[in-house]
Amino acid sequence: MLPELRVLYFEDLEVGLTEILMKEISSSDVVGFAEITGDRNPIHLSEHFAARTPFGTRIAHGLYTAGLISAVLGTRLPGPGAVYISQTLNFRAPVRIGDTVEVKVEVAELIPERRRARLKCTCSVGAEVVLDGEALVKVPKKEEADPLAMRMGGGRPA
Repeated sequence: MLPELRVLYFEDLEVGLTEILMKEISSSDVVGFAEITGDRNPIHLSEHFAARTPFGTRIAHGLYTAGLISAVLGTRLPGPGAVYISQTLNFRAPVRIGDTVEVKVEVAELIPERRRARLKCTCSVGAEVVLDGEALVKVPKKEEADPLAMRMGGGRPA
């Protein structure tokens, strides 16, 4: 299921504002990511191969997990209209097929003069952090909003 779109403008953001996305990782997700990117490393696709690795089973691509952060940034916090400037990623542990990943994005800093938001990004499976980092995004102001965003009821929900 795709996350519902929510439009937030720079004026709507505040330090501590948080969004969470939950995603169960399926074999078809991993195979689809391999098809799209061309990364056919057998640790992701072959149970036989992966069984002989320290992980003991297939694991998801690290950048697939990182892509879930992009899903939050582009759809919920800040949402449509936000533009990625940069992203740091620290891969802490593997994500296995069947794991449910919790993606948490939190506003860590606002830079008003450039309309930038620094966001703390954490992906966890259960209590274990599997990926963390920071994103820097440019966020539009309400006065710059395009008509589509305005029709979607932009702004923070009540």
